[in-house]
Amino acid sequence: MTSKVRAAATRWAARWAARGRVLAALAVLTAGLLAGHRAVPNSVGRVGSLLEAFLPWLGAVVVVLLGLALLRRSAVALVALLLPVAAWTYLFGGLLLPAPEPGARELVVVQHNVSDENGDPAGTARALADAEPDLVALEELVPRALPVYEEMLAADFPYHVVRGTVGLWSKHPLTGAGLVDIKPRGITEDWSRGLRAVVHTPYGDVAAYVAHLPSVRVGAGGLASSRRDESAGLLGEAIAAERLRTVILLGDLNATVDDRGLAPLTSRMNVAERGFALSFPAALPLARIDQVMARSAAVAHIRTLPATGSDHLPVAARVTLG
Repeated sequence: MTSKVRAAATRWAARWAARGRVLAALAVLTAGLLAGHRAVPNSVGRVGSLLEAFLPWLGAVVVVLLGLALLRRSAVALVALLLPVAAWTYLFGGLLLPAPEPGARELVVVQHNVSDENGDPAGTARALADAEPDLVALEELVPRALPVYEEMLAADFPYHVVRGTVGLWSKHPLTGAGLVDIKPRGITEDWSRGLRAVVHTPYGDVAAYVAHLPSVRVGAGGLASSRRDESAGLLGEAIAAERLRTVILLGDLNATVDDRGLAPLTSRMNVAERGFALSFPAALPLARIDQVMARSAAVAHIRTLPATGSDHLPVAARVTLG
């Protein structure tokens, strides 16, 4: 082999090795974001919360890096990719496991932001009832649509309560219904998005909370979520003060369960053990911001239901009571 050929081979090998090192570095960075997302600061633009809103999608980054590593036949990159694969599997792998078999002492609940622009509330109500739930929680109830929901759901759910723009329909008797004040200080207009009622189930009394936390916006300054975070804190305080042992929270929380903005809730309650159930936006679901959580109970599985006239997909969950 001539010196020119050897030099060319050396340069080619160096370029490929460098490319492998870049891929390996990206793999390590992805693993670090997955494993250490809580360490990403929220002080500027709430970057940490923004990352956590789409944290499962870092799995797509891993897939792209894997394809590039295979294309370049980089052993060092392939080995480095074991780190983000392990981190993603630890965080989200359990959600992909099959749903457990239905058991005793179980409630089926449905959560849906029906949208204040929904043109088919009757069809939406029928779709929710078809899931045969014990409880149905609705948000963005507007005066023109509320009578339709009340009429369409009455046969299957003889008990219901509405406070402001949120409501709860139940197959089991409801008592003690009341408003839960989760209104942030900066909102001056009439605003009522939280309620609490006691559900008298065959397995004992359950405190059911329905909530619709403020929306968030992503702009040049990052994620605007201060009102949502404040509202989540107020809701967390109400649930912490709840005297009944078993609590079920249903609502459009405008956050994923990985978002630290929901820490006042996720630190006190169990989240879904199985199922991703991406619910928003309905046309191309990217995140589950419609949540079912429980205290002294397990959310065994969560899934989406077929699209309605809303910009959210409904979610149905199985809650196993303790």
